[in-house]
Amino acid sequence: MKYMHYFETPIGWMGAAEEDSRLVEVFFGRRPLSPGEVLQRTDLLAQTVAQLGEYFSGQRRQFDLPLGGQGSAFSRAVWQALLGIPYGQTRTYGQIAAQVGRPRASRAVGRACHLNPLVLVVPCHRVVGADGSLTGYAGGMAVKAFLLALEARSSRR
Repeated sequence: MKYMHYFETPIGWMGAAEEDSRLVEVFFGRRPLSPGEVLQRTDLLAQTVAQLGEYFSGQRRQFDLPLGGQGSAFSRAVWQALLGIPYGQTRTYGQIAAQVGRPRASRAVGRACHLNPLVLVVPCHRVVGADGSLTGYAGGMAVKAFLLALEARSSRR
């Protein structure tokens, strides 16, 4: 059974999903429930909402939640690398590609970021173009800019 919960944030509605006592999705917006999903705020989903609230208020720099989710071995390696990007800092797609042992796979890193099922928690918003420019983001460019500015302000405290 997959448990779903929706909540409001400073950047709009978001959703989160738990399966087998692990957080498997954090996403922007709302979507209809699929078969096998039930709308219920579990303890883990309440903890997720609380930690995201702390993040948006500048009080949390890292999430402490049991993570699940599925992806290819390459995508999982990229997501693990993203978890290592310090709060308030960015890395380029090329840097992440090199870190996971595929230095010519910048575009594939971008694809793995696009497929990230745990937005914000796995910080794909911290990945930028080779020239430092903001590039595509599931929540839109304005949201990516907002998140990076939030982290820059909070990291100076």
